[in-house]
Parts: sequence; C-alpha cells; structure tokens
Amino acid sequence: MYIPFESLPSHSRVWIYQSGKKFTQADIDTISKALVSFTQSWSVHGQPMDASFDIRHDHFIILAVNDQASGCSIDSSVRTIKEIGTSIGADLFDRTQVAFRVKDEVLLLKLAELKQKFEEGIWHEQTPTFNNLVDTKAALADNWVVAAGTTWLKRYLPKETVSR
Repeated sequence: MYIPFESLPSHSRVWIYQSGKKFTQADIDTISKALVSFTQSWSVHGQPMDASFDIRHDHFIILAVNDQASGCSIDSSVRTIKEIGTSIGADLFDRTQVAFRVKDEVLLLKLAELKQKFEEGIWHEQTPTFNNLVDTKAALADNWVVAAGTTWLKRYLPKETVSR
C-alpha cells in the first residue's frame, strides 16, 4: 500500500534507478502516476506492503518498501521500472555512467571517460558522487551522496589523493 516516503522507517529497503537523461515535468508526472498505482497494489505472497517512492535531482527514482520483498515482488517492481523507462524514453538500468554532484547539478560521466575527466579536473577525490548501491532508507540519508575518493572510484585516483 502506498504511503508517503517520509513515513517509511529508516530500515526500509530501497532501490535506486538512475536516468541518463534529466527528467522533464511530464516525465515526473508519468513516473509518479505509474509508481503510485504500482505501490498501492505491491504485495508479497498476496499481502500488501507499505511502499513508496521518491524522485530526486531529476535523475533518480528511489523505490522503497517496509517489508520483506521476495523474488517475485522484486521482479514485479523491475518490470514496472522498465515499463516506466520505456514510456519516458530513459534507460533506468544503464550502469555505464557515474553521477556526480557539481554546482548543485547532476553530472553524468561514462565509465570509459572517468580517468580523462579526472585529469581534466572535472572531478576529484572530494567531488560528491551518488552511491546508488545503498540499500536502506537510513543508508540513503547517510551514505548516498559521498566523496568520490571514499568509493570504488578511488581506483581512478592517484594513490596520494585517496581519502581514508
């Protein structure tokens, strides 16, 4: 059953889907309508789950549930997200781009260009990056946006710049 995102407890499970394109207001309306409908009926083994979503920075969809989602219920959410992506013309499963926050904007860089963009000074070890692997609402609040040098991105940094 749909509930407001802020009403979910901190231990709620989250999944983050990143878009390579910036969402328009029409996209946000389409996403919201589809996810309200989906979360109102999302269930596990026939039992409704407290669920919600949030759209942030015009690039991220955060789906959340305060119950034990099973394989089948997770599969249904993935199908819904794929359908949403198709309807708005966005690939929400492209893992070849890294999102950074630069001057309050989302900057997406392809994995293949990270080293070059580092050398050009586009990003550095302190540049905020979005860690889309967080899996709880608490982790989303505390560890979603972190310094690049504290993540797997440190492999692209010269050793003397890596944050500890």
